[in-house]
Amino acid sequence: MNTAVLDSPVGSPETAPDALAGFTIGVTATRRREEFCALLERRGARVVRAPAIRLVPLAEDAELLAATRASLSAPIDDVVVTTGVGFRGWMAAAEGWGLSVDLTAHLTDARLLTRGPKARGAVRAAGLNDHWTPSTESCEEVKQHLLAQDLRGRRIAVQLHGEPLTGFVAELREAGAEVIEVPVYRWLPYRDTSPLRRLISQAISGGVDAVAFTSAPAVLAMLNAARADGLEDALIAAFAGPVVAACVGPVTAGPLEARGVPTVLPDRARLGALARTLARHLPEHSVTRLVAGGHQLEIRGHAVAVDDELKPLPPAPMAVLKRLADKPGHVVARSELRTVLPGGASRDSAEHAVEMAITRLRRALGPSGIVETVVKRGYRLACDRGEVM
Repeated sequence: MNTAVLDSPVGSPETAPDALAGFTIGVTATRRREEFCALLERRGARVVRAPAIRLVPLAEDAELLAATRASLSAPIDDVVVTTGVGFRGWMAAAEGWGLSVDLTAHLTDARLLTRGPKARGAVRAAGLNDHWTPSTESCEEVKQHLLAQDLRGRRIAVQLHGEPLTGFVAELREAGAEVIEVPVYRWLPYRDTSPLRRLISQAISGGVDAVAFTSAPAVLAMLNAARADGLEDALIAAFAGPVVAACVGPVTAGPLEARGVPTVLPDRARLGALARTLARHLPEHSVTRLVAGGHQLEIRGHAVAVDDELKPLPPAPMAVLKRLADKPGHVVARSELRTVLPGGASRDSAEHAVEMAITRLRRALGPSGIVETVVKRGYRLACDRGEVM
């Protein structure tokens, strides 16, 4: 199973203001991006903003207008309302086109199946009656509820929200229903792709500890951008290794899991729950703790805590520290440390770069004696194997 679902009880460590201190998290969201980034930053994270997708304005969406007219061409038997914001957007767009009275009349005569409480609330706010809501808030349960009935000849409108429900719609059609897909809030790639491409490079090079996704289209946009630059395999490898792919829900995680990428999900598909999940998962799974030179070290992301004092590190000293921490107490040769330094360099300049990285690392750590020089051999962290925490 590739998915880890994490519960986040009130008062647990992930609510601490420094739970994500030292970690860098990429955020691909467009809608509610600043709200989500603030949730991460309040826990101490460094956030890289890289919007992956943008919304098609409803008033300009010819596909939504065509779907609305198709819905009005004959009575509707069932309407599947997947999201509250999507349903409200559909009603608002219909009003702008002068079709709201007709649409409301058709919806009044139909059975409205709402996927969750937000969708149900939007239906009721529009003065309409909801007929059924699944306990799981899942489209799968809505589908099974419909398939348990005789759908032959029924007209069913399925309100989408940025993400296609290909299998859902196909099974309803196979059961004999006429299905109208209502594509509210369709996504297109973000106009400026440079922030997303930078995030892809950072993920591959280890410059971020996690990437948070709040929609499947954002996942696909990132994979497509990586593929266009010939980096898709490298990105998948990064997600399968050190970089955590955190997704708001199983639908969002789908494109990654189809490629064998492990994902981390919150117990509920909410932004706050996703932030809490990251604040719990990264300190538990992406931190190296050890004792060196009599000092407690906690290596996390782009920083190291020395006796609980957080000290940010530049990329080169951090890369050297992580390689030394891979073999605590053992000598690591300069030739091996050269291989982890960012960027390429000749042998002579790389030797100097290693020495400079060690000097900067010692200066940043503060207390002496944590990193030892072993003459003519290399460097080591001053700890015994038994001191690894």
